[in-house]
Formats: sequence, C-alpha cells, structure tokens
Amino acid sequence: MSDPFLKAGLSDMARQLEGSSILAIAAQVRTLVGQGHQVTNLTIGDFDPKQYPLPVELIEGTAAALRAGQTNYPPASGIPELRAAVRHFFRQRAGIEVTDDRVLIGGGARPLLYATFRALVNPGDTVVYGVPSWNNNHYAHLVGARPIEVEVGPEDNFFPSVACLQRHLRGAALLVINSPLNPSGTCIERAALAGLCDAIVTENEVRKAEGRRPVFLCYDQIYWMLTLGDVVHVDPIALNPQMADYTVYIDGISKAFAATGLRVGWSIGPALVIDAMSKILGHVGAWAPKAEQFATAQLLVDDGAVNAYATFIRGAAGDRLQRLHAGLSALGARGWPVRALAPQGSIYLSAEFALRGWHAGGRVLETPRDVRMFLLEQAGLAMVPFEAFGARHTPDWYRCSIGAVSVADIDALLVRLEAALGGLQQAKAA
Repeated sequence: MSDPFLKAGLSDMARQLEGSSILAIAAQVRTLVGQGHQVTNLTIGDFDPKQYPLPVELIEGTAAALRAGQTNYPPASGIPELRAAVRHFFRQRAGIEVTDDRVLIGGGARPLLYATFRALVNPGDTVVYGVPSWNNNHYAHLVGARPIEVEVGPEDNFFPSVACLQRHLRGAALLVINSPLNPSGTCIERAALAGLCDAIVTENEVRKAEGRRPVFLCYDQIYWMLTLGDVVHVDPIALNPQMADYTVYIDGISKAFAATGLRVGWSIGPALVIDAMSKILGHVGAWAPKAEQFATAQLLVDDGAVNAYATFIRGAAGDRLQRLHAGLSALGARGWPVRALAPQGSIYLSAEFALRGWHAGGRVLETPRDVRMFLLEQAGLAMVPFEAFGARHTPDWYRCSIGAVSVADIDALLVRLEAALGGLQQAKAA
C-alpha cells in the first residue's frame, strides 16, 4: 500500500505520469509461458540477437575501444569521430550535407526525443501528432505541453493528412512525425510530407513577420533503414531545403543495426536547437557510452559493411513480415474477421481482429481486452493493442512485432490461430 503522506510529496508531474501498458501485457505473457503455454510473442519492439545478430563490426569495435581504455566520459555532444561519421552516413544515405554543429550524439533515441521536446516546448505550448504513435503523449506530459492528438486509421495509412495538420499548425510549437511508424509499420507518403513541409515554411514566414516563435518538425526516422520492397523513405530537407532551419531528426543504430542495448543515437537539426539539446542532455548525463561511440563511428563510414547489414536485416525482417501478412490475409480471405495492412517498413505489422461480439466457450468477447486475452490464451498470440499507443478509436487494431520470432514461429502461430478461430465459428453457430 502506498503511503498517502509520502505520495503527496511527489511532484504533480510524477503523480500523474502513466506507466507503460505494454509492460503489463509482457507480464501476462510471462505468466502464460511460465505455465507451459506455447506463446508467439509479437509484443516485443526489440530484436532477439539469435534472430538478428549484431554487425560484427560493432562487437569487435566496442571490444577494441574498451581494451584501448575508452571508458571515461565522452564529450557532451559526442566524440568528433562519430559526429563526422554521422555526417558521412547522412550524406551517403540521404544525399544531404550538414555541418558538425548540427549533429548531436545521445544515449539512444529516447533521450534525444525528450531533449527535443524540452528544448522547443514551454509549459502550455501545443504539440501536434497523430495517434496511434509511440510515447508522444508521455513526452508532452513531461514538459507540460498541451497535446493535440489527430486520430488516424487504416484508411489514412495511419498518418494525418496535411489538411488535418494545417488546422492545428497556427498555434503549434512542435509537430511530430515518425516514419516508418511505430506501431503501424507504415510510411508517410511523399506528397503528404512535401505538403506538410510547405505548410510549415509558409507558417514560419508569417510568424517571423509577426515576431512570433517558429514551429518545428520533429522527424523521428529511427526505422528509415528498414523500408521494404519498393517503399522509399522521404526526407523533409530533400523535399524542401528551407526545412533545414525547422527540422530535428531522430536517428540511431538501435533499429537499423539491431543494436538497441548499445544506446547510440543522434539528432540532426538547426545549430541553435542542437546546442540547447546538448546542454539539456549534459545536465542529465544522457550520453552514449564512449566505447560504443567509437565502434559506431567505424561502422558508419564503412559503406560496404552498412550495405551488407542493411541487406541482411531488411531481408530477415521482410521475410517475417510478409509471412505474417500473407497468413493473416489468407484467414481473412477464408471469411474470418481478420486483416492486415501490407508492411512498408520497421519490424511491425498492423493487424485487425474484429472479434468483439463473437462467442468463445459460452462467453461473449465484449471488449478489446476480451479479444486480446482470447487470442493470447487460445492461440498463443501476444500482441499490443493500438490503444496502448493512444488510439482508442481503433479498438480492433494491434501491433505485431517480428523482432523476436523466426519464420517457423510464425508458421506455427498461424496454425494455432486458425484452430482458435474455428472454435469461435462453432460457438457462434450454436
């Protein structure tokens, strides 16, 4: 039991901060696995190193740097070698040249996202983003922002239209776009991003004339190296060079190189913003480990190694996503209320299970939780509902992550899933 007196000592922000609902789902999965149930865990937004081993260059480079004594504090903005390597990586992969003062290294993407909010948003300022989205609601809460959540669905490819965003642009301090998107695995279209960039530039021309603060775009592209098939990642500055003054990129090695635990990320943005973010991270010590910085710097300038690993991880993730998409689509074609969007990027698939109102073992599946628990207990299918990403308007949609499963795991899951759905059909007919 919590002590009310001690609880009153917490800050208002801390008392109101919500924990992760994904962690609660993970606890349910662990319980079932502990009881001997066969579970295909599609909740994990991470990589199993047995399925996605790290690039050998990162392993050997980190070990070499540790042996060389690179174990003390790094510079607050990142070691010069890594900042130069990020510039090379950005030039080679995006075709855009940036200067050192526009590059900041941090301990993964999360501290950089927080620093972006903290550097650009005052308490009471408006932050605009689509839902579902990952953690924007929590970052807005941490800085005391007023969130405007634009509800989107499968018909929108889970991205807000330019028209929707423009309605809120006038009063906004920050817009946040993540593409490829966690949780949907979809990518923003070129025309949509181009229109948004044009709207931001136009809005800022008006604000400058009026003596008002500019609006910025936080462009989280942590999954951009994991686009699939013919999907092409689009870039704000490439579409509109004037966006260089108004865009903060979030990027790193966690997804492109399956290196989530190494904690190396970077931001690219306007020099004044990057300097402010560096000061913020410096005060909380959210630096990337120094040895891992040296290893990452060596990897990013090795174009052959980057190309080879990109081919591997895209193939591995793509095979699993396509297998899962094909299996769910086949169930839908056979009449089950199941469908999935074609995967475009990241390690996620959007899946719909419209099972509310169906009968299972004499009981009705009435709520999204009923459906999720039925699929977990009867099919061994563990997923995260889009509700966990702020999207209460899409109660039948789920994020399926293939980061910790094999193709064989997916095939076995699909067999169990069809059997579980067959039980629903018999119960409904009765």
